[in-house]
Amino acid sequence: MTPPGREALADRFPLSGPLPSDERALTDLLLEPVQRPAGGARMALLALAAFGTLALFGALGWTFAIGVGTWGNNIPVGWAFGITNFVWWIGIGHAGTFISAILLLFEQSWRTSINRMAEAMTLFAVANAALFPVAHLGRPWFAYWLLPYPATMGVWPNFRSPLVFDVFAISTYGLVSLLFWYLGLVPDFAAARERCRSPRQRFWYGVFALGWRGASRDWERYRKAYFLLGGLAAPLVVSVHSVVSLDFAVTQVPGWHGTLFPPYFVAGAIFSGFAMVLTLLLPARKALGLENVITKRHLDSMSKILLVTGLIVAYSYGVEYFGAWYKGERYEAWTYFNLRPTGRYRVDFWLMVTCNVLVPQLLWSERVCTTPLLLWPVAVLVNVGMWMERFVIIAVSLTQDYVPSAWADYSPTWVDYSLLFGSMGFFVFLFLLFIRWVPSIPIVEMRELRAEHRHGAHRGART
Repeated sequence: MTPPGREALADRFPLSGPLPSDERALTDLLLEPVQRPAGGARMALLALAAFGTLALFGALGWTFAIGVGTWGNNIPVGWAFGITNFVWWIGIGHAGTFISAILLLFEQSWRTSINRMAEAMTLFAVANAALFPVAHLGRPWFAYWLLPYPATMGVWPNFRSPLVFDVFAISTYGLVSLLFWYLGLVPDFAAARERCRSPRQRFWYGVFALGWRGASRDWERYRKAYFLLGGLAAPLVVSVHSVVSLDFAVTQVPGWHGTLFPPYFVAGAIFSGFAMVLTLLLPARKALGLENVITKRHLDSMSKILLVTGLIVAYSYGVEYFGAWYKGERYEAWTYFNLRPTGRYRVDFWLMVTCNVLVPQLLWSERVCTTPLLLWPVAVLVNVGMWMERFVIIAVSLTQDYVPSAWADYSPTWVDYSLLFGSMGFFVFLFLLFIRWVPSIPIVEMRELRAEHRHGAHRGART
């Protein structure tokens, strides 16, 4: 029996608005953003994102040519913007796997309209994240030394190093996410192949559809493979960012050495990931006219997860400070109670607290959760706060450790800023290309969802 509150929620916020009853008409509606010509506003935004992409690769080229001395890194701040960007982008990629895999295994039907964009966001975030450790190596042409290949030179990876753990975790995560995303696209590529007007588009969609014909055997194998990949991807939500957290937790740097880091990083990753999904989804929903497909029910559900993970992050902050006080270790206490809240980087710290602790409390309001113009600024501020959190953890903690004679402040250079904002431009550039050439809403899953709702409505009418 459905609880009365759930019935009221479903009545107020249905999973979909009025959709065409004819299957061909529904397919045409979902393919319309792909088939129509790109407008002037989208092309202007694409040009701006392309400029950011050029800035990113220009800064990377300058780094490879001159060296990481072009960054603001120093001694003792050996990790700064580069690793901050890396951890931030990896965290953003977690929401796609959470929405796609875990919600699929728990049979949450509200994931249907948003999982495709979230999966694409995961791939683009991982692509950005992978750039920074390679650039940070100093000698990026030796990046292959991290891979477990038979080396005649006798150079083998140090498998006891968490940095090598990162290579395995992130490459596995990226590969499984790519396969999961592409497998879900195969039936939709076949639908686009049948409905496209352009012969060139029809040819390429046919290539990527891998000969899909929609036979019963095709669907049987598709379902098995899809759920198998979902089962493989679900543990990665926990494992990947837990492994990334070990880069810090196994060291003795004040502010890093703690067993809290793995769950703390995982919660923060889902928190920032859902904020980025909302940051991209809300403008795309308006620009592509998807209000009947991505309804207020979806916004409300994502806002609730954002609120819950935000509360976990706030609780983790409290546990961190309690642990620093309870241990009675003066260097740890100095980092938490002096360096961060009152030191040179206090503005960054309090901006982190405001964006990650105070701003998410607005999501207790149903009006904020279901109003795009109110929800979007909350999501953007959470993204800002989570970047600041990584910066405070990484760079600020390194400025003052155990030896006062080695203390030094950190100041980013124009190369650091170009890498940060250029990676954002590259991310948006990939996302715009995605919604231009790939069906951003799962066509087959929307057909099934509409059929289930119609069947349920008829059954309710008979009873």
